[in-house]
Amino acid sequence: MSTPPRTARRARLAQDPGPPAAPLVAEIESLDLEGNGVARVDGKVAFIEGALPGERVLWSRQRAKARFDTGRVVQVLRASSLRTTPGCPHFGLAQGSCGGCSMQHLEARAQVAVKQRMLEESLARIGHVRPETILRPIAGRSWHYRHRARLSVRYIERKGGVLVGFHERSSSYVADMQTCKVLARPVADMLPALRELVGGLSIRDRLPQIEVAIAQGRTALVLRVLAEPDQNDHEKLLAFAGRHRVELWLQRGGPDTAVPLEGPAGPGELALPLAEFGLQLPFRPTDFTQVNHATNEVLVRRALNLLQVARSDVVVDLFCGMGNFTLPLATQARRVFGIEGNAALLARAASAAQAAGLGGRVEFALRNLFEWGAADWLALCAGAGGTIDRLLIDPPRDGAYAVVQALVDAARQAAEQGRAAPLPRRLVYVSCNPATLARDCGWLVNQGGWILRAAGIVNMFPHTSHVESIAVLEPSA
Repeated sequence: MSTPPRTARRARLAQDPGPPAAPLVAEIESLDLEGNGVARVDGKVAFIEGALPGERVLWSRQRAKARFDTGRVVQVLRASSLRTTPGCPHFGLAQGSCGGCSMQHLEARAQVAVKQRMLEESLARIGHVRPETILRPIAGRSWHYRHRARLSVRYIERKGGVLVGFHERSSSYVADMQTCKVLARPVADMLPALRELVGGLSIRDRLPQIEVAIAQGRTALVLRVLAEPDQNDHEKLLAFAGRHRVELWLQRGGPDTAVPLEGPAGPGELALPLAEFGLQLPFRPTDFTQVNHATNEVLVRRALNLLQVARSDVVVDLFCGMGNFTLPLATQARRVFGIEGNAALLARAASAAQAAGLGGRVEFALRNLFEWGAADWLALCAGAGGTIDRLLIDPPRDGAYAVVQALVDAARQAAEQGRAAPLPRRLVYVSCNPATLARDCGWLVNQGGWILRAAGIVNMFPHTSHVESIAVLEPSA
C-alpha cells in the first residue's frame, strides 16, 4: 500500500485533529506582562490565561512551542485569596468573551501590586538594574475611567445585526457587548443604541470603527466611513446626536480627515484639562491623548515633582506630543524645549502654548527621535545655551533607545576630549512599556554610569495588563 502524499496527510490531520488532550495540572508562580499565569510544567514555561499567582489549576494547552507552552484555565483547584468576581458580564475565558480587559478576576488593589512587581522584575531581568526607591503607585478609580477608546463595528446578519465593542479575547471577532464597565459614561451605556443606529444605516457594512473621545462633559464619536452616508443616513445621525447629546464626526480617510457631521459650523476641538496648572490642551477627537484623564493629572504632577524643576532651569521634553508635560513645565521653568516626531501633535502643542501665554518660554522642534544621536544631543545643548538642567522622556511603546544611547555617547565623547559631560542633572522617564523602560534604564546605568534613583507604576488602565510606569535617573558625576 503506497504512502499518501505529505500534503494529503496534512489535510487529513487538519480535518481530524483527534481527541482533545487531557487537562494538565499547574502551580502558578507569577504573572507575565500580558497578565497570564506563569508556571513550569515538564521542564517548560507555561503561560496560562486566567490563572493567578499561588493558584493550582487545571489547564488546557493551546499552543506548544520548543521552549514554552500557552494555555487556558479549565478549572481552578486552589484559588488565590485575591481572586474576585469580575464586575462585567462580558469578561471571561469562554469563546466570545470581551478582550478589552484581562485582569478583572484579580482584586483591584492586588492588580496594582502585581503591576509593581512586573515592573521590578522587568528592570532586574531585562535591564539588570534595581531602583534605590520604589515610588508609591499612582492609582485612581477602577471603573468607567476610559475617556478614549477605539470600538470595532461589524455587521453580521446571522447574529441579528450590528456588533459594536472591543474584540473578543484572542480573536479578531467583535464581542457581543451590551455595556462596558471601563468606558466612561455615557458611552458605556450607549452601546445598544449605537448598534441600533448603525444597523439602520445604508452603510452599515461600510462603517468598521467608532472612535470615542470624552472630555469635560463633551462626548465625540468619530465614525470611520468607507462609503458616503445618504440623506436618510444623515438625518438619522443628526437625530441620534441630538437625542444622546453627543458630537458625531465622520472620518473618510486618515485621522486628519475627520470632520464634524454638521460641517465647519459643527463642534470644534475638545480640551484635556490640567486644572492644577491652569491649562487646557485642545485636541481633535482622533488625536492621541491619555485615556484616563484623572490619573493623567496625577501623573503630570508626580513627574514635575520628581524632576525638581527650578525657576532658573532649562528643561527638555522629548516625545512631547501635544504638550501634556511641556506646558506644565513651562509654568515652572525658565525655558522649555518640546521635541516630537508627529507634526500635527507638535502644531497642536505650539498653539496651546500660545493660547496659554507661554509662547515666550517654550520652543518646539520636529525631529525623528528614533534616529537621534550624540551630535543631535550636543546641538540641542548648544541651542539651549550650553546647558540642559532637566530632561523628561515620554516615548511610545518602542521606548527611547536612540536617545539614551545618544546621552551615553555624548558623555563618552566629552570625557575623551577632557570636557565636562553635557548631561542633565536629572531625568524622568515616563513609560507605557516596562520592557523597553528596563532596556533603556539598563543602558544608562550599565553603559553610562547613571543611577536609577526611583521607579514605580501608574495604573492608567485598571483591569488590563497594561503597565504605565515612571523612573527617575541621575548621572553619577
